[in-house]
Amino acid sequence: MAVVEQPAPALYATAVADPAPLGLAAFALTTFLLSGHNATFIPDIIWLGPALFYGGLAQLLAGMWEFRNRNVFGATAFSTYGGFWLGLGLVVVLAGTTKLGDSLAGANLPNALAWFLFAFAVFNFYMLLWSTRVNVAVFLVFLTLQLTEVLLVIGFFRDAHGDGAYMVHVGGWMGIITAAVAWYASAAGVVNGMSPEPVVPVGKPIWGGVPLRSRPGSPMPRRTEVTSGD
Repeated sequence: MAVVEQPAPALYATAVADPAPLGLAAFALTTFLLSGHNATFIPDIIWLGPALFYGGLAQLLAGMWEFRNRNVFGATAFSTYGGFWLGLGLVVVLAGTTKLGDSLAGANLPNALAWFLFAFAVFNFYMLLWSTRVNVAVFLVFLTLQLTEVLLVIGFFRDAHGDGAYMVHVGGWMGIITAAVAWYASAAGVVNGMSPEPVVPVGKPIWGGVPLRSRPGSPMPRRTEVTSGD
């Protein structure tokens, strides 16, 4: 009896929808709300719920789906900033409802926020460098975010030393710009994902090439699908 060998199934043959527009939208909205507070025109705390469930949980899920799509850049970025918002939101909740808030009294609060943002600015810096291999839209998201984080680090350190919150307000307005750029990249990903050809431009990589067989117009193109038996 002859044995007929069946061709090996393609790895990751069943692709999921592009999670990048969700991740970018979640990041953009939460950044807008907190930045509006830092810029003094949005009341405090309204950002907390979205930080936990949209900028936090939804963005973390987008990062997990990017792992499924074999997109190491998107997975790392969305998972990290999902954790950023979950972590920041949890600190605020615990500080307001438990005795842990006593350790953030006075100048300790802006000083802690400065170090928190400094640590993420280090992460964001190398992601900014590698975003040049994605496309212009994503590069601009990380560039404006880098400026936002640096301004806020300076502002919170100054605030901790009694120099006023002027730089925090400047960082807030820079955050508004960051949110706008992220919203643009998200919107481009949605409409481009619905169309056979890109509708809203996101630009080409500044250096390096777009991964083969990636979807044109995606904010964060996935790597080439790998098939077994080639």
